[in-house]
Amino acid sequence: MPGIAVLLSGSGSNLQALLDAQAAGELAGEVVLVVSDRAQAYGLQRALQAGVAAAYIPLRATRGPLRQQWEQRLADIVACFEPDLIVLAGFMRVLSAAFLERFPNRVINQHPALLPADGGDTVTTTSGLVIPALRGAHVVADALRLGLPVTGCTIHRVTPRVDDGPILARAEVPIQPDDTVESLHERIKAVERRLIVATVNRLLASE
Repeated sequence: MPGIAVLLSGSGSNLQALLDAQAAGELAGEVVLVVSDRAQAYGLQRALQAGVAAAYIPLRATRGPLRQQWEQRLADIVACFEPDLIVLAGFMRVLSAAFLERFPNRVINQHPALLPADGGDTVTTTSGLVIPALRGAHVVADALRLGLPVTGCTIHRVTPRVDDGPILARAEVPIQPDDTVESLHERIKAVERRLIVATVNRLLASE
């Protein structure tokens, strides 16, 4: 069965969606490894509770030789499990071209906003509305700050550019007048959980 490695930095709700689908016999692969750069990430506990190998790889520096050593160690650990697919599910680190070249066409990312297919600065919604393409770590708050009527989530192949790469799946989430960052993010996560399972199944079925 195809193997899946999940890299995360937080609670791991999308990991849980994959694990639940796997337990129900509805996942075309098996989660074989979960890695986090944060010891307190609850996603590590989710992995251990499901009997999945879990690794914490602390990042001591954001650039320079220590950063390169961290990424080399990350790549070596992932490679030991020979995953067919690597899912970045709330992984708050940018991976270098060297890492991506080691796992060509195998790394995908979930992003809690709509991204364009052309790598541009705007996205056209299904209704024809043109909105900004939101990138970075605070896109849910940014959507509210900008007063957007709609946001969503995107799954894309990872490239060295931040929040960029060929689009695999995208779904829109309307923004309600009384939304907070927390309430909007929860509704985006609900859509993400369905989208990640469907996308992983589609990709692994085509292998």
